[in-house]
Amino acid sequence: MTSEIRILMCAPDHYDVDYVINPWMEGNVHKSSRDRAVEQWQGLFQVLKERAIVDLVKPEKGVPDMVFTANAGLVLGKEVVLSRFFHKERQGEEPFFKQWFADQGFTVHELPKDLPFEGAGDALLDREGRWLWAGYGFRSELDSHPYLAKWLDVEVLSLRLMDERFYHLDTCFCPLTGGYLLYYPPAFDSYSNRLIELRVPEAKRIPIGEPDALNFACNAVNIGNVLVMNQASDELKRRLSAAGFDVVETPLTEFLKAGGAAKCLTLRTTEPVLADIHASGTVESRVVRMEGHLLDAGLINQTLDLVVEGGGSFQVLNFNLGEQRQSTSSAEVKVTAPSHDVMEAIMSQLIDLGALPRIDEQCDILWETVVQDGVAPDDFYVSTIYPTEVRINCEWVQVQKQRMDGAIAVDMTSGTPTAVCRLLRDLKVGDRVVVGVEGIRTVRKPESRDTRSQEFSFMGAGVSSERRVELVVEQIAWEMRQIRDHGGKVVVTAGPVVIHTGGGEHLSHLIREGYVQALLGGNAIAVHDMEQSMLGTSLGMDMKRGVSVRGGHRHHLKVINTVRRYGSIAKAVEAEAVTSGVMYECVRHNIPFSLAGSIRDDGPLPDTEMDLIKAQEAYSRLIEGADLILMLSSMLHSIGVGNMTPAGVKMVCVDINPAVVTKLSDRGSVESVGVVTDVGLFLSLLIQQLDRLTHPYQVAQRV
Repeated sequence: MTSEIRILMCAPDHYDVDYVINPWMEGNVHKSSRDRAVEQWQGLFQVLKERAIVDLVKPEKGVPDMVFTANAGLVLGKEVVLSRFFHKERQGEEPFFKQWFADQGFTVHELPKDLPFEGAGDALLDREGRWLWAGYGFRSELDSHPYLAKWLDVEVLSLRLMDERFYHLDTCFCPLTGGYLLYYPPAFDSYSNRLIELRVPEAKRIPIGEPDALNFACNAVNIGNVLVMNQASDELKRRLSAAGFDVVETPLTEFLKAGGAAKCLTLRTTEPVLADIHASGTVESRVVRMEGHLLDAGLINQTLDLVVEGGGSFQVLNFNLGEQRQSTSSAEVKVTAPSHDVMEAIMSQLIDLGALPRIDEQCDILWETVVQDGVAPDDFYVSTIYPTEVRINCEWVQVQKQRMDGAIAVDMTSGTPTAVCRLLRDLKVGDRVVVGVEGIRTVRKPESRDTRSQEFSFMGAGVSSERRVELVVEQIAWEMRQIRDHGGKVVVTAGPVVIHTGGGEHLSHLIREGYVQALLGGNAIAVHDMEQSMLGTSLGMDMKRGVSVRGGHRHHLKVINTVRRYGSIAKAVEAEAVTSGVMYECVRHNIPFSLAGSIRDDGPLPDTEMDLIKAQEAYSRLIEGADLILMLSSMLHSIGVGNMTPAGVKMVCVDINPAVVTKLSDRGSVESVGVVTDVGLFLSLLIQQLDRLTHPYQVAQRV
């Protein structure tokens, strides 16, 4: 027996599965054998009694899970942090454990009542005493970790649990003597796994597979070189033996029905304090403000989901709900993250939703100087499509040339500070670039928040019915008519499918009638459009009869060769080699166009820009000032255009493939409308709706 080690246990006199608070309990309510449970508990008790002093706390009626003493609290020296149970079913255990600790002379620390922390089930000391591993995600809150660091004067390393089967840290994680670690990596998020790998050398990490994890091999009691557990595979026992550990198996299947095993049934109450180890915590908290139509637009849900998905936790400090439909709401949310890096990642996403720090906590931006052309500082802020402002000298400055995936360069040398979005390639040595997330805010109009769900509502239904498409087309037609009549700008991004589906004549009509002010595409749409004009085919298919033409596969190359002979599309139109079609109408009506080349292009046409950077710049110039962008069956070009376009510009994405429409929305283009249908049909319906708006309705005469 190792006399200096003391372990607390509780006899299973009242143990049963009375309720369901974890996945293991499902289907096991009142299915545990009391006699077998007592027998298995006695087996564990005897094994431990041979190696340590085992103290007992009196079992109490009405709290069947009191047998799992690991959740009584967390002990270090003569200090104990009492558990605050997440589920009400276990909260009745707290006063009994508190009394036991007090009777043994421990100093008892109690967390706020609304801050869950489940003791040594979610907090495990490194067996060398160097730090405390603390879990969060299911039962314990991340906000409890700073209290642990303060009260126990120990460094706390926070690990996020991801698999509900392993709801406590001790179900999937077991620090061992000599700095070894037995653990199940899939139970943790990527940040936590990186943290584990940084602190524990590979030679001392003993990862296990799912079969051993489901037998709670990690839920083991480590005393010296002995490891007491429910069950381990032969392969795991060989690995542990090679590391110098003796495995003692003792069946605990009755307790697995409640989601516990050897470690859950014990609490080590003699944890020595190392004099040279002191508190250190990486947990960081910030309070953010949200304002607007938080419920109608789903912003509060998005905010809280982003925090949790990003590896943090939250506490809603206050929520003021608008009293009427047009009234805005406001909220203050405390965000907690396990490290500064995680907090920065979460905050960058919350800024996109319009989150702001408290007024008294606002500060100016941080910036660093570019030291190499085309290379931003490591921690540069990545711009989004939303109108953005940065705080310089206590004043908010609007960022110019807003676009997605750029850096923000600031100039404070003149009397009036300026800020502008720049692509990485455009950065020059000496530029001052915004870094971090301090002093940055996005400006989102309440109207856009209120209408977002409406804009996407038909996408959620899949836009399956023809009538549904017609309703959307009516709205788009009305918008285009309004823009044209007010001298606005509509930009069309189109792929060759427009021509293949017979939509070329309809797009030509839109250009001819003044509904299009710029055209963006690739080499292919121009080639197949002019192929149809010159030879009546598209990709060798007769567009009128719908059949392939002998030798038609060569047609597009003949068209390319002809246009190259003339030197440009415009010259081919002037020479009357091209007499109709989309490109013809663009030339005749002075509509600017840009064709971006790719590695797959034949020819290419002389107008096709094969320099990718120049093509991007041309696209960007033509998008400036756009009120609406119509994206027609070209995923590559549509996503590129979406990334260049600031918020406030309406986008319509039309494609027969729902994945294309979804992908556009996933890129952050939240003001887009998706239409899942054949692009030729869409353009035909659009022309019909525009004609109805142009010509007055005939009033039916009564007979």
